[in-house]
Parts: sequence; structure tokens; C-alpha cells
Amino acid sequence: MKKRSPSTKARKKPARFEKFGRKYPAISEAYNALGSAAHEAGPLNGKTRTLVKLALSIGAWREGAVHSHTRRALEEGCTVEEIRHVVLLAITTLGFPSTMAAMSWVDDVIDRG
Repeated sequence: MKKRSPSTKARKKPARFEKFGRKYPAISEAYNALGSAAHEAGPLNGKTRTLVKLALSIGAWREGAVHSHTRRALEEGCTVEEIRHVVLLAITTLGFPSTMAAMSWVDDVIDRG
């Protein structure tokens, strides 16, 4: 399967996230700054960080986060095969039903692409 390229349109953030940012701008700015600092704190490149964040979202059973980090992985240049491999790695740790749920969340984004 071909490598997906970053979207040409600006990434639209979820409405809930945007609403929170408008209501609590200081908290939103601090949260974004913390995320940026964490991303820059170590030697991992952007693609690796994105796949790790996807894996963490899968392990935490956060559907919205899996959607978000799947979009980000595609924007970072990850292939569909790389993203699905991250999901498959969950089978022996999280179990088959959890992995199937995560795969469906990933596919929600990939199939929209």
C-alpha cells in the first residue's frame, strides 16, 4: 500500500477540544506547551513519537485519541501498514477483542482518507 502524505488542508481539531480551548485558554495553552516540551525532551524522531502515542492511546482504550493519533501518524508520513502493525502488536498484551476494537478505530480514520 502506498505511503500517505500529510493533508494539504489544515488539520481540524475536534469541536470539543476547540470549545475547551476557548473556555479555558490558559489551561489549553499550558497543556499544549507541556505536550511540545515532552515531544522535544528526548531523541525519538517525529514518526517514532507519533507511533508511540498511537500505541499508548490503544493501550489506554481511548477511541478519540486513537483517531487523533492515527491522523497524526498519517500526517507524519507513516504508512497504513506501519499504523496497522502498531495495532497488531497489541494482540498479546491487550487481547484479541481489544485489538479488534483498536483496529476498527484506526480504520475509521484510514477509510475516511
